[in-house]
Amino acid sequence: MFARAPASSANLGPGFDTLAVALTLYVDVSLELADSLSIVSDGCGAGHFDDERHLGVRVAQRVLGHTNFAMRVTSSIPLSRGLGSSAALAVAAAAAAGSESPLALATSLDGHAENAAASVLGGLVVASVSERNGVVARQLPLDDEWRFVVVVPDQELATADARRVLPTQVTLVDAVHNLNSMGLLIAGLANHHEFVASSMDDALHQPYRMGLLSFAAPLLQLLRESGAASSCWSGAGSSMLALVTNDTARDVADAAKVFLHDHAIAGEVHVLDVDRTGLVIR
Repeated sequence: MFARAPASSANLGPGFDTLAVALTLYVDVSLELADSLSIVSDGCGAGHFDDERHLGVRVAQRVLGHTNFAMRVTSSIPLSRGLGSSAALAVAAAAAAGSESPLALATSLDGHAENAAASVLGGLVVASVSERNGVVARQLPLDDEWRFVVVVPDQELATADARRVLPTQVTLVDAVHNLNSMGLLIAGLANHHEFVASSMDDALHQPYRMGLLSFAAPLLQLLRESGAASSCWSGAGSSMLALVTNDTARDVADAAKVFLHDHAIAGEVHVLDVDRTGLVIR
């Protein structure tokens, strides 16, 4: 069986562990039953743990109850860059193995319901996990005008490292700020004419993570100054995200490339559409 799942960018500023959008980078997983385990990986993450330790293998084993299969993984999603590579792989591997609920399985292993939901449903999503309702995900309206410029440095940043710098408690002022911002952000993503630039500002995670990447603050500012409607961290980083339209995408992408060059930062700049299909199985 074959399954394809898109990358995702979570948080989008104030929607910490809640919002995500699917983007047009993909991981493909094919799986066939065999006498013993074999796995081949291409693209991003090629050759990393091509054995029973591979996330795709562990997911498929959870579904099938054994490792008697041949798996091939081909990915264009950079690893440890805040683009949901683990969630997308878990979703695709679960689907390729025949799981009845790739979303629930991927969430249980990767821990990020919003990333997994975007990879399954496509588009803009909100997701949560609770004892009462389990994993719940819903699509939200997203204006066709929006596109994303994604600045992907070569420098990796593990989600666990990015979470260690976060406080265990936040002030009421910061909590209210994010609730206000998230409401305005959802409205503006649904209708680009209603977008408010400050709605992508965050008080819960980005300020605490800025010290992990010296280029983050100036790059986010440059993206806005060069024409982006707003900008934010992509997930836990190290990628940075700019919200753009067709009219502004090229200028913002060009400015980001100049920034990387001038600051001697190895990396790539992508202009990506929103993936509105999500998980594909055949």
